[in-house]
Amino acid sequence: MIDTVNNVDLDEALSDLQPETSSSAADKSPSDSQSNTRVANDQTRKAGIMIVDDESYNVLVVRKFLQHAGYENFVTTTESPQAIDLMKRDLPDVVLLDIMMPDVSGIDILRVMKITPELSTIPVIILTASPDPALKTQALELGATDFLAKPVDPSELVLRVRNVLAAKSNFDMLARYSVDLERQVQERTRALEASRRHIIFCLARASEFRDNDTGHHVIRVGKYAGAIARELGYSPSQVEGLEQAAQLHDVGKIGIPDEILHKPGKLSPDQYNFIKKHTGFGKQIIECMSEGEWQNLKGHTKLGGKLLAVKSEPIMRMASRIALTHHEWWNGEGYPLGLAGEDIPIEGRITAVADVFDALSCKRPYKKPFPRQKCFDMLEEKRGTQFDGRVLDAFFSCKDEIIDIQIRYADLEQTNYADPN
Repeated sequence: MIDTVNNVDLDEALSDLQPETSSSAADKSPSDSQSNTRVANDQTRKAGIMIVDDESYNVLVVRKFLQHAGYENFVTTTESPQAIDLMKRDLPDVVLLDIMMPDVSGIDILRVMKITPELSTIPVIILTASPDPALKTQALELGATDFLAKPVDPSELVLRVRNVLAAKSNFDMLARYSVDLERQVQERTRALEASRRHIIFCLARASEFRDNDTGHHVIRVGKYAGAIARELGYSPSQVEGLEQAAQLHDVGKIGIPDEILHKPGKLSPDQYNFIKKHTGFGKQIIECMSEGEWQNLKGHTKLGGKLLAVKSEPIMRMASRIALTHHEWWNGEGYPLGLAGEDIPIEGRITAVADVFDALSCKRPYKKPFPRQKCFDMLEEKRGTQFDGRVLDAFFSCKDEIIDIQIRYADLEQTNYADPN
């Protein structure tokens, strides 16, 4: 059976959609003029409308009705198997879809649209002569937006299409806004991350300028720590965080007097005990303030409250733990807390191996650099006493990467500091 407009003559229906004469328009109120669906704007003319019906006459009727309402951009087909490909090609703003079609039904098309990302948000108005409520329920479950009963009433058709397109326009606007907002957030996040990396490096470099014979020590220790963490199965983001945090392991040297820090000979017992305090100094420099200090500072001005919206963040908390515990020993004989075994934070155990290897392999005021293999042997001798055996295994497993880092960031005469990021 062919669905048509039945007793409504097409020309008569179309004429009813024509603009009012000047005399009749004068009788309309302003609100009537504003709601006149026959006046097309630019958005209406550009809206893409797809009509899918196996009866060409039905396609012609619906298209004519919408053309007289000002719509101009149409894609039509009477071959339902082609509908999905046409949608993917043209991405219409709305689809007017017949349900009862041979080969591929409207329900089949809805099912495919629902699982196709680029089509799943396109609104669909169902055109059907079927009174079956179960069919309507199924169509709604598959994402149908609205229904129009055949024979199609031209005024109702225009209003429903207009409303659906308005909703689609709002949805698209929100989607574009969401994408733009996400882009801005990502750009801001990248800028903040770059700023944080630079600040961490500058703070680490400040400590190294207090101990000017250690060159690129902080960079190498960070890179060594990252290589060990990677071998231990850390994620890329965790590796990056540890590389940055480990660079601050000796920031507490800022608090050590020059006569101790730069002494070329052996330290006295009192001097050695004082230099051990650099771990505590480092923690104090990095860690967040007490709650009382925080509240006082935040209350200083409204601007201060905005600038200090976040008290601390994971990398700085990790850096604080590293600064405090990278001289702890696996057997509990280290300092400053005398922690042992798993009680020592893993990042502290990792940085301990990285720090000692770099100290052994580099020139210091009190010694020449040891050959690489001797450094490896000396680390191995401390397995189970100073160092966690699992961390040491990871260090030796990535030995090639360790050597590459050692060469790449070697201290050369008159080498300028460079941000490693």
